[in-house]
Amino acid sequence: MSTPPAGPLTAGARFDRLIEIMRRLRAPGGCPWDREQTFDTIKPFLLEETYEVMDAIDRRDWSELCGELGDLLLQSVFFAQMAEEAGYFTIADSVDAITRKLIRRHPHVFGDESATTEADVRKRWSEIKASEKAQPQGLLGGVPRALPALVEAQQISSRAAQSGFDWPDIQGVLDKLEEERKELANATTPAECEHEIGDLLFTLVNLARFHKVDPEQALRRANARFRQRFSHVEQRLSAQGRTTAKSSIEEMEALWQEAKSAR
Repeated sequence: MSTPPAGPLTAGARFDRLIEIMRRLRAPGGCPWDREQTFDTIKPFLLEETYEVMDAIDRRDWSELCGELGDLLLQSVFFAQMAEEAGYFTIADSVDAITRKLIRRHPHVFGDESATTEADVRKRWSEIKASEKAQPQGLLGGVPRALPALVEAQQISSRAAQSGFDWPDIQGVLDKLEEERKELANATTPAECEHEIGDLLFTLVNLARFHKVDPEQALRRANARFRQRFSHVEQRLSAQGRTTAKSSIEEMEALWQEAKSAR
């Protein structure tokens, strides 16, 4: 089996070429590493590639994003190839599934319904999604428990809000935030502190929702700022022949503010 030639192909032809390459890697005589992989061994790579896509977007590195999206696409093709080998489904079935879903969940585009606002679209999307599968566990049953806690909080609070279980305005969230802050201040045991910090974080996720801010992205960018500023502190101290361990908090704070004002 020879590798299909590269060239000025259409997106569909290039996708077919990727599928054929993956098939060859998994076939007898292909790559020993690829042939040994399973759904479970590939899962960590899926998560890793997802975060690398997010990082490229955060850095606005469009060239890097192009490559990372290819890496992410490979994960879908890899999983689908293993599924085809097991007789479960093919990548064509996956493409058909998402195509049907997009058409079904956009009746205001592909049907005779209308939607004038983004909120209308989200509400109708949720209604259609709820009608597609039985939800014996309630509205929140479809949110995977294995999600990172911040993402899970974002999804379950959004679903609850779409059902009408929400504060009437952002002031209600701010009042709740102050309430949770006071409860944390009055906590006396480790268990109570954990409980109240959890409630405080959940309220912050709701505050982000009211501001239409993705809390995951907000935290990732805060992490990036911290990295940059702390690196500045280390570099400035190193230039003086010193380390953080041998510097006072006042000295490090001054360098931190220096880094902060430079941005």
